[in-house]
Amino acid sequence: MRSAIAIAQSALKTDDVPVGALIVDSENNIISTGYNEREAHQDPTAHAEIVAIRRAAQKLGTWRLDGCKLVVTLEPCAMCAGAIAQSRIDTLIFGAWDEKAGAVGSVWDVLRDPRAIHKMEVVGGVLEAECAELLTNFFRQQ
Repeated sequence: MRSAIAIAQSALKTDDVPVGALIVDSENNIISTGYNEREAHQDPTAHAEIVAIRRAAQKLGTWRLDGCKLVVTLEPCAMCAGAIAQSRIDTLIFGAWDEKAGAVGSVWDVLRDPRAIHKMEVVGGVLEAECAELLTNFFRQQ
């Protein structure tokens, strides 16, 4: 998670919300990273998770990210939760909870819904205070 927090800092240079993500393979090697790039590219889908998933799929040459873990500093939204499920990631680890738009336990629980086709492990609240502080400081400055 500390690496994801460091990655999130990169979003600040383009005034994007500082959310960072990384994907590791089954041997815990980082295979991709991403941070929010919505402002940088004027792309509403350029969330940190989506950027990292796209890069991992490109690197591995497959959209199926079986055996991979996604680590992200903020609870994924509904769009990102859907992309995570569709990519077949095995484990999601996130930091801060998102009480306004979180889709992995706060507002919705897309990934652990009993009707979900793909089942995965979800671990939330990892280094929650540090992840939340990064976001709080960003929005305070806005």
